[in-house]
Amino acid sequence: MILAVKDLNVAYGNILALHGVSFDVEEGEIVTLIGANGAGKSTSLRAISGLVRARGGKIMYHSQEITRTTAHNIVRMGIGHVPEGRKIFANLTVAENLEMGAYTRRDGLEAAFERVFKSFPRLKERLKQNAGTLSGGEQQMLAMGRALMATPKLLLLDEPSMGLSPILVQEIFSIIQEINRQGMTVLLVEQNAYMALQVATRAYVLETGRIVLSGTAAELRENPQVRAAYLGRAV
Repeated sequence: MILAVKDLNVAYGNILALHGVSFDVEEGEIVTLIGANGAGKSTSLRAISGLVRARGGKIMYHSQEITRTTAHNIVRMGIGHVPEGRKIFANLTVAENLEMGAYTRRDGLEAAFERVFKSFPRLKERLKQNAGTLSGGEQQMLAMGRALMATPKLLLLDEPSMGLSPILVQEIFSIIQEINRQGMTVLLVEQNAYMALQVATRAYVLETGRIVLSGTAAELRENPQVRAAYLGRAV
């Protein structure tokens, strides 16, 4: 088990965003969290990566509790986070953005660059270009590549398809599958439930801060509630 979240509670002020959320991720899987806006998907990722503090519950990574671990130490432990909205440094070049992702490394930078270029050859062509001049799809690739520069064992992806054309969505999800085939474990938050359930091993459905359904991706694709609420069609 690479990740286990147990009875997680997270609050913003007096508003409880997560109510006793529990889920796990096995090594080598793609696990997806699906749900409507405000369901608690992004908050779950932010709690795992140390960007928000849990009010209760536990987060275990490789059987070690990281609930109170600082964000920069979580990166060092092997968890990479690609945030919603990409959060690239628009005024820095592609190369400089990638180097920012490698701030925890002391060596192996060249090998890290080559691994990123293998998944995202377009970034190699645009190394000297300012990140703000890239297309939306290229910026998403850069955000993912930046996280991969630290060579994480677990990659948290928050809404990678947001704002992209259907063709680019297909490309990004193909890359996610390829990264997974290369050995990367992925926890995916995604509003495009159809695509998420196409690539995931297992899935959890969040509604108003609670897990309401879970199962294999194939099971949830056929679930009448999921099909009606998230896939645009009922059985």
